[in-house]
Amino acid sequence: MENVVTVQNFRMDFGPKTVIKDLSFDVKKGEIFGLLGSNGSGKTTTIRALLGFYTPTSGKLLIDGKPYNPEGSNITVGYLPEERGLYRKETVLDNLIYFGELKCLPNPREWALKYLQRVKLLDKANEKLERLSGGQQQKVQLGITIMNHPKLLILDEPTKGFDPMNRQLLMGIIDELHREGTAVILITHYMDEVEKLCDRAILLKDGVAHAYGTISEIRKQFNGKSLEQIFVKVYGEDDYA
Repeated sequence: MENVVTVQNFRMDFGPKTVIKDLSFDVKKGEIFGLLGSNGSGKTTTIRALLGFYTPTSGKLLIDGKPYNPEGSNITVGYLPEERGLYRKETVLDNLIYFGELKCLPNPREWALKYLQRVKLLDKANEKLERLSGGQQQKVQLGITIMNHPKLLILDEPTKGFDPMNRQLLMGIIDELHREGTAVILITHYMDEVEKLCDRAILLKDGVAHAYGTISEIRKQFNGKSLEQIFVKVYGEDDYA
């Protein structure tokens, strides 16, 4: 299967500190790929270098076979960062319509209202964004991320702070996009999400891959342990040894 993302021998130094060390992996078109690791493991650095925010010290980071350029790319990319970047003093609906116009949606208002109804925020359409809870704001941000049907979707902790019902709702949206052919890179600390959704995954610690492959291959590598047990083992706890 063709790669939508290729990372080869990626190294990232910030001054004297090396945060990524000879990292290689790929993401196939149409798959859900888990990018796993604790805070500081190199996940966000890798994504920022992939999207061109950082220049790698060495190695290649390619989207659809070439370094990513949003103006010249043949593939649409949606990125949901952990930090929200919306207009908090504007209404929910105005935020969605504004970004829909930027992304050239044919009818952004109609799309926005349908999306808000789906994620159970239609009654908040005319509320200022700052009045919404963190989880509600995350739903708005997700809508902006997916509204132009990206072929590569990068989600950094998309369900952080969600209750189980809203986590299930958001995972359903991710699964639907996957079935429509979108490749998804999922960054999460919820290992049950990874086991349920992901085709393959990589587990980073200190910028180095400690596990990589299909979920079953990774579990086999660690004698059938669950991903949660593997995560704990890699990060130095002996509880599950």
